[in-house]
Amino acid sequence: MPKRVRLLLELLVNFLLPWLCYRWARPHWGEMGGLLLSALPPLLWSGWELWRERRVDALSALVLLGIVLSLAAMALGGGERMLLLRESLLGGLFGAAFLLSLLLPRPLVFYLARATMERQRDDGREHCEQLWQRPLFRRGMRVMTLLWGCGLVLEMLLRSWLAWHWPVERSLLLLPWVGYAVMGSLCAATWLLRRRLAGGLAAAAEM
Repeated sequence: MPKRVRLLLELLVNFLLPWLCYRWARPHWGEMGGLLLSALPPLLWSGWELWRERRVDALSALVLLGIVLSLAAMALGGGERMLLLRESLLGGLFGAAFLLSLLLPRPLVFYLARATMERQRDDGREHCEQLWQRPLFRRGMRVMTLLWGCGLVLEMLLRSWLAWHWPVERSLLLLPWVGYAVMGSLCAATWLLRRRLAGGLAAAAEM
């Protein structure tokens, strides 16, 4: 399968189809039913990847984790303000997952980077494993993991404080933009770190 077609299918299965399933099911079966049905496309895709490639797709795994966390957060219940708080909590849980992965032999960003390389080149998995043997690459993966972990946790704290102190109407209007600003900053910082890491690896290879 061409790489561009595969990438398009992954985006379709992991983002568009879950959203469509949720929008269709929610009026009939409520929020719980919508979330459960939205998990079906990435779950089937992950099963197909596991059967075909003997590996779990990292993007699908993250989408499924987000859905599971959403279902878990529903246990908090409450009204509109509690809904805003639990949505903020999800980002913090992702951030905590990044930070906790620093205790593992390989941090979470490494697996995301490996999944990206597997889409970009045929030997992506082997290439990423070879890069992992280099101290500069390992340090870069841990710095990026720390960046995303701290950034998402700080976003959760900020959004939660604002959701608790702002009027609900203002929170509904402005809180998403707070999230967009934080995510944009994290993506920009990651891009700069990737360029710096690539330059360092290239310079080290020439020595």
